[in-house]
Amino acid sequence: QVQLVETGGGLVQAGGSLRLSCAASGRTFSLYAMGWLRQAPGKEREFVATISWNSGYTAYADSVKCRFTISRDNAKNMMYLQMNSLKPEDTAVYYCAADRTPYRAGAVITSKNSYPYWGQGTQVTVSS
Repeated sequence: QVQLVETGGGLVQAGGSLRLSCAASGRTFSLYAMGWLRQAPGKEREFVATISWNSGYTAYADSVKCRFTISRDNAKNMMYLQMNSLKPEDTAVYYCAADRTPYRAGAVITSKNSYPYWGQGTQVTVSS
């Protein structure tokens, strides 16, 4: 069974930085794309960033481009999200998610519907 555990959330002032981590277990981590999604109060869960199984493809939501960086370490079964220049509108619960199909890349992994496996989420709060 796939298990995903996020850490690294917290309270930060606008303009600050945070690094989220996701620890994965339960299957061969290196075969699957991974993603970060977020959900703000009263809003639907939305795509933030994705990385293909071999890190050859990454994609970001327009709202976080040039501020967030997604990465992974297949040897450690870990994924990361470096968040810089944080804004109050980045406040949300951030979820780590894992793809259902191995070896995928491209537009398909930018859809939240590609991710049947989710962590419990970590709260990120950006104060103005």
